[in-house]
Amino acid sequence: MSPSPVFKTEPSSPQAWREAFLDMKPSVVPCPGMTPAGWQAVHAASLDFPHKHADEAGRHGWTTMQLFGVYPSLGVIRSDFCGAMVLSGDLVSKVEADFIRFERTRCFRDVPGRPTGAVPIWAVKR
Repeated sequence: MSPSPVFKTEPSSPQAWREAFLDMKPSVVPCPGMTPAGWQAVHAASLDFPHKHADEAGRHGWTTMQLFGVYPSLGVIRSDFCGAMVLSGDLVSKVEADFIRFERTRCFRDVPGRPTGAVPIWAVKR
């Protein structure tokens, strides 16, 4: 039996990212530390991302945690665990191998000292 696609953490899993966000509701904040307005922005950007940039991110080797990771019990309160899409809430304008450019900022892929142990935002149990 194959594992559920929403728990895939390997790079190049754009289909899993698409499926995970289609199952999430913009009105239901998925993790601690995120406001309803913040979640609506992240949700909208994360729905846009798979259609325009997920395949490119997968080719560059971006992982689920680098994009959508959060701290398992504290959510976005521990921002050092958070992935690029969770931190921004802006639409992605370009994906590179080492950073993602958003409308107003960039998020770099390799941040020295980034802890391990994040979970995808859709896997947080509230």
